[in-house]
Amino acid sequence: MEIFRQVSIDWLAKKWIFFGISWVLLAAGIVGYIVHGGLTWGIDFTGGTQLTLKFSKTPDLDLIRKSLKPEAVGATVIQRYGDESENTVLVRMQTVLAAGDLQKGQSQMQTLLRQAFDPEHATTSLSDFNNIGYDALNKYLLGLDPDNWRTQNKTTQEIDSHYQTVAQSILDYRNKTRGGLVPSLDDLRSLPGVSAQDIQALQKGFYAGPFAIKGVESLGAVVGSDLRRRAMLAVGLSFLGMLVYIGFRFKPIYGVGAIIALFHDLAITLGLFALTRKEITLTVIAALLTLVGYSVNDTIVVFDRVRENIRLMRKESIHNILNLSINQTLSRTIMTSGMTFLSVFALYVFGGEVLKGFSFALTVGIIIGTYSSIAIASPIVDWWYRSADQKARTKAA
Repeated sequence: MEIFRQVSIDWLAKKWIFFGISWVLLAAGIVGYIVHGGLTWGIDFTGGTQLTLKFSKTPDLDLIRKSLKPEAVGATVIQRYGDESENTVLVRMQTVLAAGDLQKGQSQMQTLLRQAFDPEHATTSLSDFNNIGYDALNKYLLGLDPDNWRTQNKTTQEIDSHYQTVAQSILDYRNKTRGGLVPSLDDLRSLPGVSAQDIQALQKGFYAGPFAIKGVESLGAVVGSDLRRRAMLAVGLSFLGMLVYIGFRFKPIYGVGAIIALFHDLAITLGLFALTRKEITLTVIAALLTLVGYSVNDTIVVFDRVRENIRLMRKESIHNILNLSINQTLSRTIMTSGMTFLSVFALYVFGGEVLKGFSFALTVGIIIGTYSSIAIASPIVDWWYRSADQKARTKAA
């Protein structure tokens, strides 16, 4: 199927316009890189903080992401895990909290989540029972003495031991039986060793919130420096392999043109990431590797047609053969790239926050990769043939 028939565009005559566009895009990326202090690496590369959350109802992941924005600067990975009925969510964010700041950080996250999921208690004087620890609960019960042990001639040690047992029994029910969250304080009434007075005292100072922060911990980078070095080595070797393969199948200059076009595509795509301050995550790296294969495949299609036309049109100039080959494969390029572009663009628009980086890299990369096959790789081949012809004429003269 051909969209365009008998196309006769002189693409190589517009090479300086194409080079100008490429230089503008590269310069914009360099400016973004310098102004923003480099690329924005995701938590897979930098480490961060991990929150384990439990909700009383099905959690709204987008609302979690929006509520944590003030503190969760940079990439935030939010995912449900375990059985869906447990309503448990794992949050990994780029904000790094020192060991001594974990408690303070947990308090900040709790405040942000309460404003989003429990606004009616955002300014209350009551404490959230689902987000208190053993020490706070024990201190509260010991201070109120709801069982009136101080009036029963009990020793200080006996009183302390009694309320420690009560506090531990209540928290064991919350954490072990109910998975970290109690829907209502009335659920505690049937606990052995816990009196009705204890529950009444709790209801005066606490309420059962709709979420619980089950844990906060600092994380190291998933991708360490050694793994990054190995990844760069693997990419470099793959470039070398493509250079050898294309050079063997066609001519060395074709491999050089394809590799330069690949560097061009990756440089512009990463430059746009720096300019827009989008995070580089493992999914983005996967998209970039996909882009490498897609871009070089499109370039090889053009070069394969060039090789065929050189055999059929031995007296024609390489300039005309390159233009003819690009025009002959234009319909295939538009159909293949166009359909792929529509798919990844739909993913970018409707795929949600988690896939934004991945789909952005593919959306931009497909456009740039298709463009470079025509505007970068082909002019390089044309330049090499012209230089070779000029040297041959000079020697002959």
